[in-house]
Amino acid sequence: MKDLLKKLVQVPSTITDGELVAATVMAEFFAFHGINARIDNWLDSRANIVVHIKSAGQKPALLFAAHLDVVPPGVAEWKYPPFEATEAGGRVYGRGSADMKAGIAAIAAAICEIAADKTELQGDLLFAATAGEETDSCGAKRFVAQNSSLLPAIAGIVIPEPTDFNIVTAHRGMLWLKISTKGKAAHGSMPHLGVNAITSMNTLQNRLGELQLPHTRHPRLGGCSMSINEIHGGKATNVIADECTIKIDIRTVPSQSHQEIIADFQKILDELKTTVENFDADLSAVRSVEAMETSDNCDFLKAFCEITGIAETTAVGFGTDGPFFKALNAPVVIFGPGRPDVCHKPDEYIDLADLEAAKEYYKNIILEFLT
Repeated sequence: MKDLLKKLVQVPSTITDGELVAATVMAEFFAFHGINARIDNWLDSRANIVVHIKSAGQKPALLFAAHLDVVPPGVAEWKYPPFEATEAGGRVYGRGSADMKAGIAAIAAAICEIAADKTELQGDLLFAATAGEETDSCGAKRFVAQNSSLLPAIAGIVIPEPTDFNIVTAHRGMLWLKISTKGKAAHGSMPHLGVNAITSMNTLQNRLGELQLPHTRHPRLGGCSMSINEIHGGKATNVIADECTIKIDIRTVPSQSHQEIIADFQKILDELKTTVENFDADLSAVRSVEAMETSDNCDFLKAFCEITGIAETTAVGFGTDGPFFKALNAPVVIFGPGRPDVCHKPDEYIDLADLEAAKEYYKNIILEFLT
């Protein structure tokens, strides 16, 4: 299991490099243990890997849904190189060690140990490690689209994100919008001959400063937030800007519809087009991941808490692929090894004791639900 983790960390499965090499490492590990794994490869380097261990079919299936990709190491200095998987002080350091290759390695080891014991499962055991969770969730979307009508009924879905073994049942959604105002270029000495897209954007930003997105505060997640975090406009100091673009980060709660939010923004643009001379703008959604919430009263979650011996559940601010897997009509629980506060930082690490604990948790979960 530790060797698998190190091999995975040594693969730079970023958006630039893709996930195919990491998927191949996983397939070789499963093959060594006599388990068939299917790699779904597209666009040369993008990949999902899927394992489906069939059973007597007397119980609903269990799905473990992970992601193979990692964020880039960044420009900050690392004490331990990000893709060497250095072992030191009872830890493995490297990009993705916590988020979430430790979870992947622990689940894979649990599956292989159960298979080696020739345990007779009463429900199918499913494992999927997908592409692009850190960028656009392309792998999760693709897996659901390809398999939703083919899979057996699923009792529950476990996502091994690093939660420090807290049981996470809710997180906010994420909606990224891009708005570009359109102008007309002219010489900087003759602004009356052009239409300044930056001026138009200033008008829009003043309007957005008054915007209150309707929502009901969530008891755990709080309210919705919105921030304009990127702005780009103009090509030269002596040229009237013919385009200006902003990107908006909106974090949503379960009571909100992303389509309704997009419609609210489009309504503002349409109003400005009719009331402000020469105003023109385009709107697009860059990324949309709905908020997620699993009821504490659902039977799967109650059983999950009993199996793990963890009574309390919690909510987090970060997002996951969970909302896309909800389309499989099964409750989602986020539960895995690793501290969230070391993710996406230099010298990310996983404690090897947590890696071992995760494997035992996942074995118990599989055996309790599927035997």
